Amino acid sequence: MFTVRPDDLSGEDVLGLLAQHLGLMHKWSPEGKVHALPADKLRAPDVSFFAARVDGELAAVGALKALDAVSGEIKSMRAADQWRGRGAGHAILVALLAEARARGYQWVGLETGRHESFDAAHRLYLAHGFAECAPFGDYVSDDFSLCMRLEL
Repeated sequence: MFTVRPDDLSGEDVLGLLAQHLGLMHKWSPEGKVHALPADKLRAPDVSFFAARVDGELAAVGALKALDAVSGEIKSMRAADQWRGRGAGHAILVALLAEARARGYQWVGLETGRHESFDAAHRLYLAHGFAECAPFGDYVSDDFSLCMRLEL
């Protein structure tokens, strides 16, 4: 049902969904705790950005950022409102993990919030084998921030 492909972040629908994502992260997150990347940072050479579509309609977006030769980080995953709870997040996450495996990564990490607004994301990540882990990179584990990782 979903077609997931690399995306160049030039479409209005993609940019709109990313803007919505950033807006919600700022709404739900304390000052200094928003780690979602804006479009210009998602175009960096070390980031691969993907979009999931159904018959041309944007369903979800997500990115894989290289951390080093053997690890990556899931960034800016978001399903469009009308596709939430319908498998769009699953589709984009499966594609990102396939990309990580194709690159030979040994693990993939992510940072998300602990607030109840992130519960659906937690369930998705747990269903794919992610588990809570110690902070990596510049992240700090606290009452708000949750780091997770998956051994590939």
